[in-house]
Amino acid sequence: MNSTTPYIGRFAPSPSGSLHFGSLVCAVGSYLDALAHGGHWLVRMEDLDPPREEPGAAIRILKSLEAHGLHWHGPIEWQSKRYPLYEDTLSKLRERKLLYACDCSRSQIRKNGGHDNKFCRLKLKTDEPYALRMQCAGGEEGFLDLWRGEQRQLIREDTILKRRDDLYAYQLAVVADDIEQGISHIVRGSDLLNTTGAQQRLFKILGATPPQFGHLPLVMGPDNQQKLSKQNHASPIQNYCASGNLCKALQFLGFTLPSGVTEEAPEPILKWATAHWRRYQVDMRDRQLH
Repeated sequence: MNSTTPYIGRFAPSPSGSLHFGSLVCAVGSYLDALAHGGHWLVRMEDLDPPREEPGAAIRILKSLEAHGLHWHGPIEWQSKRYPLYEDTLSKLRERKLLYACDCSRSQIRKNGGHDNKFCRLKLKTDEPYALRMQCAGGEEGFLDLWRGEQRQLIREDTILKRRDDLYAYQLAVVADDIEQGISHIVRGSDLLNTTGAQQRLFKILGATPPQFGHLPLVMGPDNQQKLSKQNHASPIQNYCASGNLCKALQFLGFTLPSGVTEEAPEPILKWATAHWRRYQVDMRDRQLH
């Protein structure tokens, strides 16, 4: 990004459950980095996978963000309403003969030690349910993470862009959305670090400049082995404790809070934090909340 490119960041939760503390840390980190650099902060709901969605979770997430003073700029985007964009992106790749049908099951891929793209690419047709893969395997992608420095990732497999169950894949939707929304910076949890190389390659194949990526530390669960997550039944944050939740999130990110800040409402807390946000001060340890 050069000095004339506006900073546009985003927070993109999935409505598979309510906002928990780990998600709040990511939301706060992405929000502060955007506003501290004079940017805009967007919210996009990644409601691509109906079987995994929890009824009412999307609205609860948005209410929690508002209760914590995390006010977004512009309208909320819902991936479930953006299917024409994804289909148009697939059509462009299909015209370039970069897509092919893959009917390999997960068990077959595990048994073979990975996906054999040459076998699927040579198939003339399949009568089985199939995914759409993009030809992109080979070589590596490098990027400079905002916190973790130089990264290099091998691209071992062709990326799935549409799933066997006919749902658009995360990799397709997230990159198409980021291009269309002009996202310049992606600040998110380090659990997504290993997806970055494949996403960056898709940006390039689609003729777009990849955003700058930054991966924040993870809040770990009680066993300190897995990240705090909806899948691991993380407790929802309580909106009536918004100021306390924000202060805990800021301390997790490395802030030392002065006396008096903890007694403020969410908006003044975030205003103070925005003024004092320094990337180099972020505590990069994955750890439990104490």
